[in-house]
Amino acid sequence: MVPPSTTVSRQRSERRIAVRLPLKVRGRDARGLPFEEDTASENLCRNGAAFVTHFDVAIGTDLEIHIPFSQYASRRAASAALSRSAEADFSTQGRVVHVVESKSEGEKLVGVQFTGPRFQRVFRSESAA
Repeated sequence: MVPPSTTVSRQRSERRIAVRLPLKVRGRDARGLPFEEDTASENLCRNGAAFVTHFDVAIGTDLEIHIPFSQYASRRAASAALSRSAEADFSTQGRVVHVVESKSEGEKLVGVQFTGPRFQRVFRSESAA
C-alpha cells in the first residue's frame, strides 16, 4: 500500500482516456540502476499517462517516455484513418506522481505527469468503442 504522503492530493485538470498504446520507458529504478522497458499505456491525457512496469520506481523519479505511433497506426489502419503526417512518434519526459501495486504480481501501476512536451493527440476511449 502506498503511504498517504506519497499520493497526489490535487485533482487532475484533465480526464484520462483509457487507451492502450505501446510505450518505451527509460529511467532509473528506486536503487538508481538504469532501466528500459517496453510496456503499454493504461490511460493517458495531454498532461500525463499511467502504465504498468516490472521495475520499482520511486515517486519523483524522472523518466523518458516514447510512444511509437507509426507501429500503433499500422496495426489500427483498418479501423482508423490516420494521415502519414499524423503518424509521428511522440517523445517526452515525465515525473512519477504515483505508484500502486498492479493486479498482476510483481508489477506496479505508475502514473507520470509530463514535464516535457504535452500529448496533443486525441483518442476515443477504447471502453467507448
